[in-house]
Amino acid sequence: MTLAEELKSRNFSIYGQWIGVICIFLCLAVGISNLFHVSIIILFGVICILSGLTIIFVEIPLLLRICPTSPTFDNFIRRFTTNYMRAAIYGVMSLIQWLSLVHQPATSLIAAAVLLLFAAICYLIAGLKGQGFVGSKTLGGQGVAQMIV
Repeated sequence: MTLAEELKSRNFSIYGQWIGVICIFLCLAVGISNLFHVSIIILFGVICILSGLTIIFVEIPLLLRICPTSPTFDNFIRRFTTNYMRAAIYGVMSLIQWLSLVHQPATSLIAAAVLLLFAAICYLIAGLKGQGFVGSKTLGGQGVAQMIV
């Protein structure tokens, strides 16, 4: 199945996964750019970077096999194999970035908050529609995801 066929499948877990991949790059870029503030926004920038790094392992399961990580980290990442759990982690990450607006309303962290929220909504819709989690074959596919779990 090609990427175009995956996106036409109307499976919201695929949409969530691809939005998650975009979130990786956005969180890393926005997090780094917010490290140059002289306020508490630096903390939110660091959290955004950590969110991006966590998403890498959640969305690309092959990396758990090839990167040296601790068993504790592996068990933490393995919790997010269902649509509802992925919706929860994306929702929490989004909420944290939305909270950055309390201190300073105009930062680029809002872009990360919005995109993380979109990913959470896609995974939540997939869960509510009863769609099983389907990993994109482009990102390692379901076979790799099951091999790791």
